[in-house]
Amino acid sequence: MNKSTRSPWSWIPTLYFAEGLPYVAVMTVSVIMYKRFGLSNTDIALYTSWLYLPWVIKPFWSPFVDILKTKRWWIVAMQLLIGAGLAGIAFTLPTPFYLQASLAFFWLMAFSSATHDIAADGFYMLALDDSQQSFFVGIRSTFYRLAMITGQGLLIILAGGLEIMTGLEPVNIQVSASNTIQNVITIDSLPQPETSNDALAFQLYPENLILTTNSIPTDSFNTIKKNVQDNNILNGFITPESENAQEAKKKSWWSEKVSEPFGVYIRDTFGEKRAREKVSETTGNAGIVTIRLNKAPETGKEIVLNTTFSNGNQNFSLIEGERLVFNADNWDKPAYAVVQVNPRLEEEATATFKGASGNIPLSWSITFFVMAGLFIAFMVYHRFLLPRPAEDSGKEAHTPRMVLIEFGNTFKSFFTKKGIGLAIAFILLYRLAEAMLVKLASPFLLDAREIGGLGLNTQEVGLVYGTVGVISLTLGGIIGGVVASRNGLKHWIWPMALAITLPNAAYLLLSLYQPDNFFWVNVAVAIEQFGYGFGFTAYMLYLIYFSQGEHKTAHYSICTGFMALGMMIPGMAAGWIQEHLGYEHFFVFIMIITIPTLILIPFMKVDREFGKARKELQPVDEVTTEQ
Repeated sequence: MNKSTRSPWSWIPTLYFAEGLPYVAVMTVSVIMYKRFGLSNTDIALYTSWLYLPWVIKPFWSPFVDILKTKRWWIVAMQLLIGAGLAGIAFTLPTPFYLQASLAFFWLMAFSSATHDIAADGFYMLALDDSQQSFFVGIRSTFYRLAMITGQGLLIILAGGLEIMTGLEPVNIQVSASNTIQNVITIDSLPQPETSNDALAFQLYPENLILTTNSIPTDSFNTIKKNVQDNNILNGFITPESENAQEAKKKSWWSEKVSEPFGVYIRDTFGEKRAREKVSETTGNAGIVTIRLNKAPETGKEIVLNTTFSNGNQNFSLIEGERLVFNADNWDKPAYAVVQVNPRLEEEATATFKGASGNIPLSWSITFFVMAGLFIAFMVYHRFLLPRPAEDSGKEAHTPRMVLIEFGNTFKSFFTKKGIGLAIAFILLYRLAEAMLVKLASPFLLDAREIGGLGLNTQEVGLVYGTVGVISLTLGGIIGGVVASRNGLKHWIWPMALAITLPNAAYLLLSLYQPDNFFWVNVAVAIEQFGYGFGFTAYMLYLIYFSQGEHKTAHYSICTGFMALGMMIPGMAAGWIQEHLGYEHFFVFIMIITIPTLILIPFMKVDREFGKARKELQPVDEVTTEQ
């Protein structure tokens, strides 16, 4: 097969899977990994939030990708560099200076990944005609999301499995709840250990924790929780909160003088009038589990026990003792974990929490080596399988002065495009309602019915949003791409705009009626997610359409920068607005802010033929990314 006529099916799925994987590694996998290494939430949030910067500022160096070399060269080179960054992380995790070194390699990978995004999106537009771009826009989004699922699911499962394999025998805490017993919360210490020749292992009491479903006063629970935490800090099992974290919790001038008074006004004027007096008086019952080693570990060696939910009813939560550090100084002292039952649970239920104490640096190092190997394979595959479009060539700019001139011309040509103001407004406002809704969808499903939520447990939310929702979203995107390739963007822009806005009413109906039937929750989420996937097709196609021209790669990258801004700013405000309005009025607000999207549509100028399938397709010698 001629390289210029190679089927898009041979490279689009792998290219966009490779585009999504490093993004999820930087934004999600890094957070979980550093949490397992014992970093505080404050440090994790600070360090990993800065890693998003390359995607925010990538429009500023996208012209260089357009000017220098070919898009194909940039794709292959960046995949090699991403693989090197992943390998660098894997090599440095077992070292004492792992934090500084791994962050440096994460930065390298983040910039390489953002550059790869620019090149891949430009290559998509060069290697496909506009009808093929319309058809494959849903396919590429599907494989991008598969990469997200792989990173957040399979890679985390791999690391967790390795943690179990490389450590002591896992600890299993069995928990059950009954509505026929009355229990008293006590701290039961294990007997003092005797000298033992047995293998190093954890001891715990009780092995089967039985709780009552009767609630207890919130004040009593908070006292118990604090006493347990103080004991674990005193004996060195957990690290006290840093001064930086405590300082971060102090009220700023802005919150004290501006946001809080304004929030009170919003809540009193527009918020729900929902009785909340009894919500915080009582809370779910709790029990304490004592954990200790049977003998002293080697001097200088730390054994870290990470305990998480394993299986069973997800109305049980581990409140304290998620990460406990044992060493030669505290091995014979009791460490405590607190398990709490959801106050909404009324029937009998059981659950298991599993504690793993494996070699965490080694486990995550192997995981990143696997990702590095995968990217080397991507690099080799795309080196030979990517087509060679005739238009994919760098500009004739061989001196620094010429490069800078081309760089300036790229930005000038974008911001002087006809209709630039309307285009930027469309990019920022088309997903305005969805940008806020997506931040509060899962909290709404999880929150108690007394405060306006649906009171689902984590397992149910995983099913409705992570399974039914993802399937509907994917189907909507694929169908949107197929129909757009038949009739073009101009024909479908109105139906797709309605699809991405009106189905948001499904959440408003859920908040009004708060159905007990889980079936209707699935139906509502499926409708909203299908509409989002279908309507998002028009958004991506418009970005491609507006980017057409001499500097299409750089222009598309600038468009995606505005796209990220359009999601980031509304998302930052969504939680604050919901807390002051309540869920019901928040979803009314969501429906109101769909109006700007619909107002813009009649003014959008799109070529009637853009995106239509051509009757006679020429050989392919000539698709984007969702962050």
